[in-house]
Amino acid sequence: MLLPRRETRRVILMRGANVSDLPGIHLLKRTLTLFGLFGFDPLRFVRALRGLPRFLRDLRSYRSADVHRRLPVRLVDLEPRLSDRFENAGVASGHYFHQDLWAARKIFLARPAHHLDVGSRVDGFIAHLLTFMPVEVIDIRPLKSSVVGLSFTQDDAGALARIPDGSVTSISSLHAVEHFGLGRYGDPVDPQAPFQAMRALERVLAPGGTLYFSVPIGIERVCFTAHRIFSPRTILGEFSALRLVSFSAVGDAGELDPDCPPDRYAQARYACGLFEFTKVAS
Repeated sequence: MLLPRRETRRVILMRGANVSDLPGIHLLKRTLTLFGLFGFDPLRFVRALRGLPRFLRDLRSYRSADVHRRLPVRLVDLEPRLSDRFENAGVASGHYFHQDLWAARKIFLARPAHHLDVGSRVDGFIAHLLTFMPVEVIDIRPLKSSVVGLSFTQDDAGALARIPDGSVTSISSLHAVEHFGLGRYGDPVDPQAPFQAMRALERVLAPGGTLYFSVPIGIERVCFTAHRIFSPRTILGEFSALRLVSFSAVGDAGELDPDCPPDRYAQARYACGLFEFTKVAS
């Protein structure tokens, strides 16, 4: 029996499903994403309209209270920030927040003599590591920086051709491999690129070494040209020569699920799998 739309919504919520599973929500998110491709954020625009009356009131109040005129407000200097009052104090959830802390904490405890990163976010995860150790980074894109402790090589991060087999004791690649071969960052289009990258990471890892690896996981698909989503079993299969030390995940709602079974997220929409691997010494 078909339920009315309102009743369907109530049943879905009672079953504890993610809000993104509700009818129409996924279509709405896709529509907003398409607007974003052309530089327009409808939600931010609406919040800005809501903040305009308060901005005008605050401007009048400031001018009235500024009797000493030490720093008077001039129209030419106005820079309205209309939506900040509706934002949270910061972001303490989501893929990048949790994965960066997850990997940085593990590396801090391990304190390797040398750490290599492949394609991770420099102003997030790499910045965390630089607070306590030097880091070597490889990325296909250029990086103009003179940060102490950061050594950078512009190279094909999917091949790691300059790095000998079994030579790296500590290596990370966070939220990067899913982009390889899509052309998004100027790299050649190649459907096999992420799998080649995983084989390269496995190849250069030293016996007894540790690989910290994350990618989007869930229902397997490619969202050209943004990223791919992999089944957890695909990742485990590609790294079959390595031993899984630990697995955690960031679910569709953006919260960390530590030390959980990988198959729990096989049907996720857009989760993030956090894989810690080691290469068993022969």
